[in-house]
Amino acid sequence: MVPPAHASECDEVKAGSGLVPPGSENVWDHRDPGFRTLAELEAIAARRTMGHVWAYIEGGAGEERTLAANRAAFRRWVLRPRVLEDVSEIDLRTAILGNRTRAPVFVSPTAYQGEVHPDAEVGTARALSAAGLLGTYSTLSSSSLEQIAAASHGPAPWFQLYLQPDFAVSASLARRAEKAGFSAIVLTADVPVLAVRDRQAEGGFAIDSSVPIGNGRDILPPSREPELQGEVYRLRSEASQTWDVLDRLRESTGLPLIVKGILTAEDARRAVAHGARGILVSNHGGRQLDGAPASLDALAEVVAAVGNSAEVYLDGGVRRGSDVLIALALGAHAVGVGRPVLWALAAGGESGVRQYFALLTTELATAMALVGRRRIAEIDRTLIGPAPGPARLGERGPDRADGP
Repeated sequence: MVPPAHASECDEVKAGSGLVPPGSENVWDHRDPGFRTLAELEAIAARRTMGHVWAYIEGGAGEERTLAANRAAFRRWVLRPRVLEDVSEIDLRTAILGNRTRAPVFVSPTAYQGEVHPDAEVGTARALSAAGLLGTYSTLSSSSLEQIAAASHGPAPWFQLYLQPDFAVSASLARRAEKAGFSAIVLTADVPVLAVRDRQAEGGFAIDSSVPIGNGRDILPPSREPELQGEVYRLRSEASQTWDVLDRLRESTGLPLIVKGILTAEDARRAVAHGARGILVSNHGGRQLDGAPASLDALAEVVAAVGNSAEVYLDGGVRRGSDVLIALALGAHAVGVGRPVLWALAAGGESGVRQYFALLTTELATAMALVGRRRIAEIDRTLIGPAPGPARLGERGPDRADGP
């Protein structure tokens, strides 16, 4: 675990911001990405982030078994190099739900980016526009969805939806996203209630109404915990929603629906049956059900269940271009990254995010060349094999943080 900055080292620069400058006056200089390699990114981000915000970024649920499992899952696969292939030109371009992008990579939704850096989601959107990549933005964004859309000049972004206690508010958010120019609604389905997140609680970061939300004061984060009423625990009203809510959302907006938080074939089939156009295989970055499978371990099951009836994406544990390649080889149509984007934002704001995706896509192109593939369509299961030695489920190393 990389230690964060401490409040005693220097003062916060901006009210509501989680950042501190690491003794350098150009921390937020847009000309300085803040790091040179992916290997140093996490440590630099930790030094530039206040402790309570770092606990939010890095923390998972419970004992963080799933958090660790997400990274360990990638270590159980090896890439099989191929030589003497014509790889003089590598083309990463693809389409994600009709959006033409420069690579099969997108940003998974992460809340409260304004707590990480003043550039917030608008800076992330500008960086992705420059990179020609797709972004997904949270209901709990620090910037409003209209501000994000106005800053997005590349592939039309996706809007992540947390169901609200009043469905009319959920429907209103979906319609706002459509009007603003978003191209899909990503329904996060795995949060009827927030999981117990010990590290986040110990760090002092609470997901509640005290954290400013750009989409309006009437927007609520998910319920923090069940409430004991008499002999039973009760959750907020949105926890009563079932699969029919997808039908109601499709009646509220013409945007395609993607369901995020799917880890089983059964749920994947039901999502498709209710009109989902995309499935995001995700365990919420290890933040929800501790003990749930790694996203990568669940991917093949979901791909087999869905077939050609919907696009299947993955997030959770993705760090390097080689990780993207492994997920694509296992059947993902595109791959999302979450925590590394927050690291990049903390390290250098908009410029940091630009730098991160420049490095990530260059790594992906390099890995493709080394396995003898020139186009995304040429990536298949023959590119990977099981890693030798005993399974390393739960293996923890310096890069133990995980997921979006």
